[in-house]
Amino acid sequence: MAKKSVKSKAAAAKAGKAKKSGQRRSLWGLLFKLGLALSVLAALGLVYLDASIRSKFEGKRWALPAKVYARPLELYAGRDLRADELAIELKQLGYRMVDRPRRPGEAKVQSWRVELVSRGFEFADGAEPSRPLDLRFGDGRLQTLSSGGRSLAVARLEPVLVGGIYPADNEDRELVKLDQVPETLVQALIAVEDRNFYTHHGISLKGIARAMWANVRAGRLVQGGSTLTQQLVKNYFLTSERSLARKLTEAPMAMLLELHYSKDEILQAYLNEVYLGQAGSRAIHGFGLASNYYFGRPLDSLSVDQLALLAGLVKGPSYYDPRRRPERATQRRNLVLKLLGQQGLISEAQAEQLSRRPLGVVAKSSLTKGAFPAYLDLVKRQLRKEYRQEDLSSEGLQVFTSLDPIVQRQAEASLKQVTARLQKHHGKKLKGLQGAMVVANSQTGEVVAVVGDREPRYQGFNRALDAIRPIGSLVKPAVYLAALERPEQYTLSTPIEDQPLQLQNPDGSVWSPNNFDKKAHGRVPLHQALSRSYNLATANLGMDQGMARVIDALERLGVRRDIKPYPATLLGSLSLSPLEVSQLYQTIAANGFETPQRAIRSVLTAEGSLLSSYPFELQQQFDPAPIHLLQYALQETVREGTAKSLYRRFPGSLNMAGKTGTTNDQRDSWFAGFTGDYLAVVWLGHDDNRPTPLTGSSGALKVWAELMAKLRPASYQAVPPPNVEYLWVDESLGAQTEQGCPNARLIPFIAGSEPQTKHSCGLQAPVQRASDWFRRLFGG
Repeated sequence: MAKKSVKSKAAAAKAGKAKKSGQRRSLWGLLFKLGLALSVLAALGLVYLDASIRSKFEGKRWALPAKVYARPLELYAGRDLRADELAIELKQLGYRMVDRPRRPGEAKVQSWRVELVSRGFEFADGAEPSRPLDLRFGDGRLQTLSSGGRSLAVARLEPVLVGGIYPADNEDRELVKLDQVPETLVQALIAVEDRNFYTHHGISLKGIARAMWANVRAGRLVQGGSTLTQQLVKNYFLTSERSLARKLTEAPMAMLLELHYSKDEILQAYLNEVYLGQAGSRAIHGFGLASNYYFGRPLDSLSVDQLALLAGLVKGPSYYDPRRRPERATQRRNLVLKLLGQQGLISEAQAEQLSRRPLGVVAKSSLTKGAFPAYLDLVKRQLRKEYRQEDLSSEGLQVFTSLDPIVQRQAEASLKQVTARLQKHHGKKLKGLQGAMVVANSQTGEVVAVVGDREPRYQGFNRALDAIRPIGSLVKPAVYLAALERPEQYTLSTPIEDQPLQLQNPDGSVWSPNNFDKKAHGRVPLHQALSRSYNLATANLGMDQGMARVIDALERLGVRRDIKPYPATLLGSLSLSPLEVSQLYQTIAANGFETPQRAIRSVLTAEGSLLSSYPFELQQQFDPAPIHLLQYALQETVREGTAKSLYRRFPGSLNMAGKTGTTNDQRDSWFAGFTGDYLAVVWLGHDDNRPTPLTGSSGALKVWAELMAKLRPASYQAVPPPNVEYLWVDESLGAQTEQGCPNARLIPFIAGSEPQTKHSCGLQAPVQRASDWFRRLFGG
């Protein structure tokens, strides 16, 4: 029994051992299979990560916004340009004012002389080099232009960057190539962020250990161990979420990136990807854009201390924001300078000297980017006719426009100054007064300035494009032009009845207009009815012709809206935006040739290849002869009519033309006028359509005059067509007469429409009359 019991126990023990051994084998087998499965999954994961990295890194790396540029300022001897006007352009370009300009982006401005070093620019027609320029001014003109002591025929400054068309994430960047980046920035970045960048393979065990030791000593998280490669992976491929999963993914991705790409390729990508600040809803990425955002200058023109500040911002753009937290930013910059000194990249004495400098960061308000929202709005609308939104916000297109930053600033200042004076004079009646302005080249139709609000940086409602308001008397030139196209019936001296009338509208209501002064003036010459803006004479003239002819004239002048054939249209019930009014008057200023108003000159790819160009186009809509007669009457308007107050401010030798406009209850104040080089339309009023105490001449005209006084425009010269002849006539007799006779006036006539009778007053010597300005202007 005892022996059997011992044997049984031994057998049981042996069976137990066998069972445990089997369990261990089973466990190891399971672990092996699990490990194998995990290895396969890890391998597949690495293959997937590898494919993802290569696909994205070798493809289109960033959605690049379209960059919108103003016209380049061309400089040449004889150009109408003052030193203070050039200073406006240089400020918007972010030039640094110094005593002796030596580096690109530096300038010295005096009243008679400007010295600068231009930055250069790659234009579609060739590169403009960076070079020193010496400009001498006098009598309101650029007198001489030279470089290095040698005279230059012409030079172009780089164009002002107006703004961009951003992707949905509002990321913005200006791509730079590694060979365009100052070596000091690369050195500072490596010194402060990743000392072993050129020796590690994506991750740095030394860096991780150093960071852990620093954190243990501080008792909190004070330092990270990520390499530049890991930072690039986090920013470019992953998210900023702090999690173990992201950290575990980040390391192998960094090593894979290092496996396939060179250090220079990784560094260049990092320089363009890193997040460096926030401008409202716009995220500032990359050192190229950060340089302009913080210093208003290109990266290659920054000093060592400025580059050190940018390198220091990588650790925390918000925490070290130099505008909101200048003390922190200064400490961070000085730390970077100290590291550069310790590593022998600069001398320690230089580091100490640079540490005493101010940060030199520009104010946000001085940045040009986004400074002209109303103009940029117009550009976007015209671009969307030909390009998809996703292309505009991702392909890095370069859009060159006709915006003139000098004219734009002058237009903004004119609107703001005059509306402030009007508001001060009229008090509560003008509380909340708003305005808009469009300025174009009077011959080519290029839009050079757009103001959509009294506060020009406001990015909301754009009144220049979207304030659809009744245009009042601005419609009248179309009524008179339609008549003058029939010279057998109407000439400038044809008498028009300025008498009351009553007309029934299609809805049964009765239309009974009045003159502004509540008086009827009887029979008046056609040109006088327009220059004095008589409502009754205009209504009678329009109804005699029929609404169809007037509407046809408006459409040929450039109005694209549906125009109702109501009699009230004759006096301005037609509602248009300031831009649409500008198109209407453009056709008049350009001698009857419709020149579509445009803001874009050309569109280039990110590499500089031409995609689209927008050359000067025109289509003849009217015979030049009746247009010339209309131009005469619009010049009379500013000489003798409703806009004659202009010549209290301008010399008689400056010829201008235009028309005032006032709507019912003086809810809208308009003026549209043109000179030899500019056409400008101004609107003033309340957004809620309340009445104002302003007429066209007491409101909008004053803004127009303020602008033209700043611009010093060329005189408008209307050359008579071959079939137009200037004759002295006595309008009271309806006969030709002699220059010095009583009531004699020099008036243009289309051949065959002139008075057939002649009257001589028998004077031996002609007497100079007030109307002789017509003869001086037209050579009659």
